Amino acid sequence: MTPPPSEPQETRLADGFPAATLDHWRALVEKALKGADFEKRLVKRTADGLTINPLYTRSDALANTVNLLPGEAPLTRGVKPVRAGWDIRTFHIENDPKAANAAILEDLEGGVTSIGLQVGYGLAPTKEAIGAALDGVLLDVCPIVLVAGERFFDAALALNAVWDARGINAAERQGSFGADPLGVLAMTGHSSEPIDTALARAVALMKTTEASPRVQVMTADGVVAHNAGASEAQELAYMLATLVAYLRAAEDGGIAPAQALAKINVSLAADIDEFSTIAKLRAARRLIWRVADASGAGDAAARVTINCPTSYRMMAKRDPWTNILRTTIACTGAALGGADAIVVLPFTFALGKPDAFARRVARNIQIVCQEESHLGRVADPAGGSWYVENLSEEMARKAWALFQDIEARGGMFAALKSGYIQDTIAKTAEARAKDIATMRQELTGVNAFPLLGDDGVHAEPWPAHTVPSGKAAVEVSALKPHRLGEAFEALRDAADAHGGFKLFIASMGEIVDHNVRTTWSKNYLAAGGITALISDGYKTPEEAAEAFKASGVSAACICSSDAVNAQLGEPTARALKAAGATFVLMAGRPGENEAALKAAGVNQFLFAGADAVATLKGLQERLR
Repeated sequence: MTPPPSEPQETRLADGFPAATLDHWRALVEKALKGADFEKRLVKRTADGLTINPLYTRSDALANTVNLLPGEAPLTRGVKPVRAGWDIRTFHIENDPKAANAAILEDLEGGVTSIGLQVGYGLAPTKEAIGAALDGVLLDVCPIVLVAGERFFDAALALNAVWDARGINAAERQGSFGADPLGVLAMTGHSSEPIDTALARAVALMKTTEASPRVQVMTADGVVAHNAGASEAQELAYMLATLVAYLRAAEDGGIAPAQALAKINVSLAADIDEFSTIAKLRAARRLIWRVADASGAGDAAARVTINCPTSYRMMAKRDPWTNILRTTIACTGAALGGADAIVVLPFTFALGKPDAFARRVARNIQIVCQEESHLGRVADPAGGSWYVENLSEEMARKAWALFQDIEARGGMFAALKSGYIQDTIAKTAEARAKDIATMRQELTGVNAFPLLGDDGVHAEPWPAHTVPSGKAAVEVSALKPHRLGEAFEALRDAADAHGGFKLFIASMGEIVDHNVRTTWSKNYLAAGGITALISDGYKTPEEAAEAFKASGVSAACICSSDAVNAQLGEPTARALKAAGATFVLMAGRPGENEAALKAAGVNQFLFAGADAVATLKGLQERLR
């Protein structure tokens, strides 16, 4: 008789090993740090001052999120229990309707599912221009999103006329008119009509779209703040205060919050920091729900869609191929964070109008993320991560506190007029710019691993932007967009205008002695458009001086280890000066040898942590 099969035994790989504890891990880390400060080396802080620990454990789990499911209030984990992807959108800025139409049709054939149109600066806000740009587009299935600035009302009427002419009934219409009077005021610094008038016109448009449930009218755009330098919490607070201002305007116009929320969408930037992007979108859902719930319309929060363009401020002009990596990471963050629509900016966007190849790369990034990597198939895949849950919670709390501060000052419009919004964002942008200038924050291809010479990428300039004439009804300080790499790009432009700069590298000793500092110096100088003339190294000061004289340049930098610098630094500096060097640098901190090295001829020391923009600008002046 065959015995019954025995129950399978569970394999426990951890059996026989002592249980891991946080204290044990911390002891091993302290040993590896060899006396270095744990907080300074391993604990990071965001631009909002939020703490990011190197390790999260079950003890960090948040009680209010443990059993929370997607689709449940407060919607941190998304508005639906099941996701089917996101809207793949491309954005078009084009004066010529025919050129816009050709690009739009190409994008749609290539897999795009909705179209964004710049109107005013771009297409004329007329039925003829918009209709020509959308010729051949199936408007009953393709959403059309307008970005029209102050011309939103004219653009909306024109799009409605196109829908009418194509026989698209009200229920089939999809898209957004993109009315954002406060965003336009913040970005441009002026409004040609009183804000109350612009808001009333937007609310009037809301009333005309009651029979079009898939048409939104207003946009609470946090991207305006992001591109001006805002932190994640500041961007969220800016968006939330704008959303509340639009809800109040709608209520003043007779539209209840439950109905108004369905007519408002939100825009937030997807940045290079993938986890911050994920947390920001999760926090945004929670914050929107909280406002909706306080307005007696909590369920309506699920109808507010979140649009995510990839960050403009992270884009680089130099070596723009690196932008493909940036936008891929940003797109991934937006997808995993639950964005409803994503716009990937083409990698040449900072240079000018994208060509067909740049637009193809941009849309293919989304298609690969959605169709091949299936990033949209799982609802809130980051949910349950102790790190992401804590970051989302803390970001939401910080943003809510900033939002309350804005409200206490009279709301978004009052905070813009007083300059409070502009000042708080400027402080954050200034701190970030300092980190970039000192290379504490690295920008690949800009201040880290820069590529000298022609990168082979060129683009047609953007259409000229005409400033509206006439006296503005409202004026504030503008939240002007700027990119993170602009200071270093200005140095590169200055170097190109001069015809380039060269500097001799006196690498002393064996390769193992100088390689680290030689490589660091080469990259450091390249960030300022200065070509480093490097070699395998020199055994003696005389050999280095002879090579310097043959190079034909006027300045040199001594590179080696601290030990070799201590031995050969002074005689090498003297030999270089004797060979005609007008300016001598040394890579590394001089320590107690500073006076002797300066006496020997070292004019300046290059080291990490100093203001590289100021240093490189000064070097360019020396090398002219």
